[in-house]
Amino acid sequence: MYLIDSSVWIDFLNDKTSDKVDQCIALEQSGLTMLIYMEVLQGANSQKKFNLYQSYLSEQPFYNFKDIIKSYEQAAKIYFDCRQKGITIRSTIDCLVAQCAIENNLILLHNDKDFKQIAKIYPLLRLQQI
Repeated sequence: MYLIDSSVWIDFLNDKTSDKVDQCIALEQSGLTMLIYMEVLQGANSQKKFNLYQSYLSEQPFYNFKDIIKSYEQAAKIYFDCRQKGITIRSTIDCLVAQCAIENNLILLHNDKDFKQIAKIYPLLRLQQI
């Protein structure tokens, strides 16, 4: 199962993805988090696109945190541990997405260098970059 990052959803919704990504999404082996949902929606450049993204994405599977307080603590720990190793993660949301992928044992399909940095410190974060 795949957790699809906003960096991939945006390309997918704008017809800029590879056949492999399209197959993962088409086979319903993928989903997103509420944070990814929000990121994609806020990237819409028109009301028409916003409505299209909302309509399509709201029908996808959503993955959640198992214990929201502990999950947010662990996401903060991801950020902290990376910073302690000299790696600056640009987005707090990326730490939350990474934590959700780890908790749910999902492969994170992405196009974002922060996840590669996180995976150096957290090898349980399974990645597939497009």
